[in-house]
Amino acid sequence: MSSNLTTFDKNIPPLENGDRLTAFEFEDRYQLMSNVKKAELIEGLVYMPAALRFRQHGKPHAHIIGWLAQYEAATSGVELADNATVRLDEKNVPQPDALLRIDKGGKSIISEDDYVEGAPELIIEIAASTVSIDLHDKLKVYERHQVQEYLVWRVYDNQIDWFSLKEGQYTKLKIDKNGVIKSEVYRGLWLDVPALLTGNLLGVLEVLQQGMKTKEYEDFRKKLLT
Repeated sequence: MSSNLTTFDKNIPPLENGDRLTAFEFEDRYQLMSNVKKAELIEGLVYMPAALRFRQHGKPHAHIIGWLAQYEAATSGVELADNATVRLDEKNVPQPDALLRIDKGGKSIISEDDYVEGAPELIIEIAASTVSIDLHDKLKVYERHQVQEYLVWRVYDNQIDWFSLKEGQYTKLKIDKNGVIKSEVYRGLWLDVPALLTGNLLGVLEVLQQGMKTKEYEDFRKKLLT
C-alpha cells in the first residue's frame, strides 16, 4: 500500500462492497478509508463484512487468538497475526481472522511496508455456515496458493473444518477418539474441538499444553531455532 495516501483523494473512488478491482486499486482505496476496519479482495471482488456480533464472531475469534497466542509464546520462530492483510496475487488480498506463519524458512515474508506477502502456513477464518465465502471462493484461493493448512469455524453449524494440503488439494484432518485435531505443520498444535465449541477455553489450553509436551513438538521447536 502507498504510505502517502492518508487523506481522501477526490480522484480515487471510495471502496465499496462488490467492486471489481486489481490488488493495486484495492489497496489504494482501502488505505484512504480509515473508517473501514476490514475489507478483502477475493478473485478480484471486494468483500466488506457487516458489523460483527459478540457470540457469532467476537468471542469465537478471541478464543482462537488465545489458543494460538499460547502456542506462539512457547514457539520461537512462529508468528501469529490477527486480521492482517495478506497479499497473494493481483486478484486476491484477503484479511483472515488469524494466521500463523514461520518466520524463517516459511513461504511468506513481511514486506517493506509491513504486509504479509505469500502464503502463511496456517490461516483461520470464523465463518457463519457452509454457505460462507470462507468455504468456497476463499478455500479455492488458499488451496491454489498452497496455504498448507486452513481452519474454518462454522459458528452457526457448530463445526470445525481443518484442511491440510495434500498433493495440491485440501483434505480434512481427522478428529481422534478424544475429539482432538492435530496440526501436521505446527507440531504440538492440538485443538480440543468439543471444548472449543462449548466455550471451554481452559480445556482447549490444557490439551494444547499436552501437545506441546510431546517429542514431535520439541523436535519441531528445535528445528525452528537452527
